[in-house]
Amino acid sequence: MNRPDPTRTPHAAADVLVLQHLFEDGPGYLGEWLDAQGITWHLRCAEAGDLYPASVRGYRGVAVLGGAWSANDERTTLRQAEALIREADTLGIPVIGHCLGGQLMARAFGGQVQRLPQPEVGWWPIEHTGSAAALAWFGEAQTPTVYQWHQDSFVALPPGAELLASSTTCAHQAFALGPHLAMQFHIEITPAKIHDWLQTPGEAYPVQVLLHRDSVQDPASMNAATQRHQAGSQALADRIYRTWRARWPG
Repeated sequence: MNRPDPTRTPHAAADVLVLQHLFEDGPGYLGEWLDAQGITWHLRCAEAGDLYPASVRGYRGVAVLGGAWSANDERTTLRQAEALIREADTLGIPVIGHCLGGQLMARAFGGQVQRLPQPEVGWWPIEHTGSAAALAWFGEAQTPTVYQWHQDSFVALPPGAELLASSTTCAHQAFALGPHLAMQFHIEITPAKIHDWLQTPGEAYPVQVLLHRDSVQDPASMNAATQRHQAGSQALADRIYRTWRARWPG
């Protein structure tokens, strides 16, 4: 992948700013899609010590990735991400959030993020509302299967936001607010990311598998489901990212 050099000045010309929190949760398919479209992008990774830009002015789109942190953690870079999300809204720059990124969008716009009664890990179906906004972002297939790895979620939507999708475990899977889309799921997922996460899944994961078989897949089930659902996930990602791009300012 022709990934932009993260040491480049944030003031250099690029279409998209991608905010990454942890090494383990990189751009995945989003980066592949941006490169395939010939879109220039800057990547800033907090764990790598990259400085987030002071402003998003000059970008056309902003993407915020996931990570194992809680959106409610008192970390400077999380609050910086929220400030940049709010500035992007003021400037009319569409923001798209993946998992933790979606939670930060909820907080930035006045919603709430809390821990759910049980985690959601693996390939699980969501159901979108069928509204005009849901159809625009997700298409006609009303119950796509997407990849999840989270226990927190945005439990109260920001004022003016529209709920777009839900799942059995997580009532708020996606919301739209103006040109922005916040997702609880990982539409940027790739088999390589799943492989890496299963190599070091954290101490809680084996216990979660035993306690929550209705919402947490074991590795064998997850790998089998990846074979069945990765192509559909990528097709949905293509649609979501195209819809996001269509909202960028000229």
